[in-house]
Amino acid sequence: MAAEAIPTYGEMVRRHARARPDQVAISFQGRETTYAEFDRRTDRVANALAAAGVGPGRRIGYLGKNSDAALELTLGAAKAGAVMTPIGWRLAGEEIAWIVDDSDAAMLFVEAEFADAVKRLSPRLAKVQGYVATGGEVEGWPSYPEWRDAAPDGPPAAQPRSSDVVLQIYTSGTTGRPKGAMLTHANGIGFRTIINREGAGWIASAPTEVTLLSMPFAHIAGVGQSLNLFFNGGTLVVHREYDPGQVLDAVERHRLSRLFLVPAAIQSLIAHPKAATTDFSRLEYLYYGASPIPLELLRSAIRVLGCDFVQLYGMTETWGTIVALPPEDHDLDAPQRMAAAGRPLPGVELKIIGPAGEPLPTGAVGELAVRGPSVMAGYYNRPEATADALGADGWLRTGDAGYLDADGYLFIQDRLKDMIISGAENVYPAEVESSIYGHPDVADVAVIGVPDDRWGEAVKAVVVLKPGTAADPASIIAWSRERVAAFKAPKSVDFIDALPRNPSGKILRRQLREPYWAGRSRQVN
Repeated sequence: MAAEAIPTYGEMVRRHARARPDQVAISFQGRETTYAEFDRRTDRVANALAAAGVGPGRRIGYLGKNSDAALELTLGAAKAGAVMTPIGWRLAGEEIAWIVDDSDAAMLFVEAEFADAVKRLSPRLAKVQGYVATGGEVEGWPSYPEWRDAAPDGPPAAQPRSSDVVLQIYTSGTTGRPKGAMLTHANGIGFRTIINREGAGWIASAPTEVTLLSMPFAHIAGVGQSLNLFFNGGTLVVHREYDPGQVLDAVERHRLSRLFLVPAAIQSLIAHPKAATTDFSRLEYLYYGASPIPLELLRSAIRVLGCDFVQLYGMTETWGTIVALPPEDHDLDAPQRMAAAGRPLPGVELKIIGPAGEPLPTGAVGELAVRGPSVMAGYYNRPEATADALGADGWLRTGDAGYLDADGYLFIQDRLKDMIISGAENVYPAEVESSIYGHPDVADVAVIGVPDDRWGEAVKAVVVLKPGTAADPASIIAWSRERVAAFKAPKSVDFIDALPRNPSGKILRRQLREPYWAGRSRQVN
């Protein structure tokens, strides 16, 4: 496809419907949707949104697991000029309410199993004008098929532009409040066009591709990966959530050609009893990323799966992957190269900068900055946060520390921000600390990431107790789990007499982390 001729994702779906009407676009729970039917259904969604007053620039929210309905809503909103805001179903009620309110979502589409929780939150969701139930029936709400099919399937009146926002994905910050990263049609389409034109076969793709969506839809690896697949006109097999046995079944049943998994998922996949008898001969590439992978796990995975491996590095703010380590660099006899995140993809520029933004020389460790077609438009209603991260010249400060070697390979060394990556989920200490501070026995608390063989990092709370109270780790963990998602709550608690702080009162997290990371070459696992 010619890049210039595809300004938006809505137009992309229309062209696939004409070029390959009978090809399966989505396979979900035994339901197969061809590109022709996908085009009709997303037209209906766009017209239904317009009838509900959700026009260009308005936001909708989706709270649920992976489904064909979620994909129809995303592309239908794209045709209407509206913006999809996916919401993680694992989040706590407080977190869900914050995202729905901050995003100004006019409509909320909710999987039936989460409807009771949303109804309890509804008094706080004053901006939401309507609710629709997906994946089942909910009393008082229209069902998604009923709502969708009441609208005509003709082309919608809206005429979105390539510069319009199509996705708003929330990513947490060190303040503890998530920010909505705004991604445009051009961010996704423009970047994929360059990759298909200039990239190697392991990163470019074609309509023959069959891949699996098992990562959470609210992540860029979920919804973003899906739109990348649709750009190339391939077939997307959708699982509601990750299950290693189901993934192994799908490898054979659907003859998957490509698969993306985070390291924790790879570990459970190759450990599953079915892995020893699964036919992986159709699988061409296994992509992995979102958190560092232990070398021994990578060795084991290469032996079991037998396909080519590609490491991906990116972030929500860059529509995912901007750096990749190609198959030819996965040499088990040269582990030093395998420690790299990789080299920039076509169209991507990288530089390492110092505290004042000055460029640093080859080999020097500093903050990674990136510029390219996939860099976000900014954070929704956050001009100051946008200005801090994104310069007028288009360079995005990632908050990750690393260096570039003489061959242009990027090595990530540490995170300048205090983010913890546990099982590919981003956890920010300030948010977890806030969930613990109200505990009646806690006088002070700091949250850090410590090495974990399964999850990469585990969340640990370091607590100063109030006088006269007893150490009770289970109580503190349970208290936190009531206030934040379970994956963010601490897995362990240590007790200390006083937290180390600098003269301005800032907690010295690095000092707290040091004993747990002693003897390791990098401060990420």
